[in-house]
Amino acid sequence: MTIKDIAIKNLLRRKGKAAFILAGLVIGVATVVAVISFADTMTDDINHKLEKYGANILIVPRTDNLPLTYGGMTLGGVSFEMEPIHQSQIDRIKTIKNAGNIAAVGPITLGTVKVDNRPALLAGVDFEALAVLKPWWKINGRAAGDNELLLGSDAARLLGLQVGHQLTLNGRSLQITGILAPTGSQDDQLLFTTLATAQTLLDKPGQVSMVEVAALCNACPVEDMVVQITEKLPNAKVMAIQQVVKGRMETLAQFRRFSFGLSIVVVLIGGLVVLVTLMGSVKERTEEIGIFRAIGFRQRHIMRIIFIETGLISSLAGVVGYVLGVVGVWSGMSLFGHGGMVSLPLNPFLAVGAVAMAVIIGLLASAYPAVLAARMDPNQALKTI
Repeated sequence: MTIKDIAIKNLLRRKGKAAFILAGLVIGVATVVAVISFADTMTDDINHKLEKYGANILIVPRTDNLPLTYGGMTLGGVSFEMEPIHQSQIDRIKTIKNAGNIAAVGPITLGTVKVDNRPALLAGVDFEALAVLKPWWKINGRAAGDNELLLGSDAARLLGLQVGHQLTLNGRSLQITGILAPTGSQDDQLLFTTLATAQTLLDKPGQVSMVEVAALCNACPVEDMVVQITEKLPNAKVMAIQQVVKGRMETLAQFRRFSFGLSIVVVLIGGLVVLVTLMGSVKERTEEIGIFRAIGFRQRHIMRIIFIETGLISSLAGVVGYVLGVVGVWSGMSLFGHGGMVSLPLNPFLAVGAVAMAVIIGLLASAYPAVLAARMDPNQALKTI
């Protein structure tokens, strides 16, 4: 009979203590796996949603403004010449180093028009890009084409217009093809048309008032992209809109730190369970260890028996703990209504790490009991028989 066989038979004879050690390790491993899986899942979910969040980089014409303030009193300012953005320059944005992180580029031409002697703001946009930049838009009707209009909800209400009506702007008649559902933003007050139509109506051929850029937020190299776009458009002012992105990521980072701290505590408790259980087991096995020493077993043999027993239990605990942790996260997501929306990818590295962590904790916790068992005086042990 080999040492491994002796260790396995000992486990089968002491199922209660083996189950107690297994439970302590399983709880610790499952907690760590659940925390890491939950944090990774929520990070992926937030990244996916932020990629659909809309524009997070804004490009406007650069203006040199000299403010005149003194003692908290604003006296106005002196504005110098503003150089507009030309539509031909926008293609440069797609040549930056991080062009692969760009989801959409939406140029906008803005200007005022008269509607029944009322001033209104007309926006010429790229409706294809807006599908990415403003995914929350809901249109009653359809998006506008050339010589057509899409009205914001407030603009349609104040002007008393509906889908299918005609509206004359600067001598040109445009048909209303859709009305935007309320968004709670300035979009509700605007008139939207295609970029080419707006540039013609506003007498701004080839000019763009601002450009919205949606950058993919996985790893979020927004700052680098701002620098790269600035190099391509030196006469424009490029700004990053990152408050929401950074706020959510910081909240998630704080949750990660708290969760990891809690996991460490649970793992330490699991290690203590193993240590206390094995200490009691060694004392109960005094006669057995004395017989082993009497028939020629050396100290290293006794330690190997303890380590093999703990290693087998720890390996099983790692596998069971990983499965329970993943199932727990999936059940929690389903319970809170996220099961159908949030994917829970199986991470093979986390599975291997869970088993490795369980084995390491088990072996470390069993080191002291194994040393005590190996150093036991065989004569004293045999006297207890």
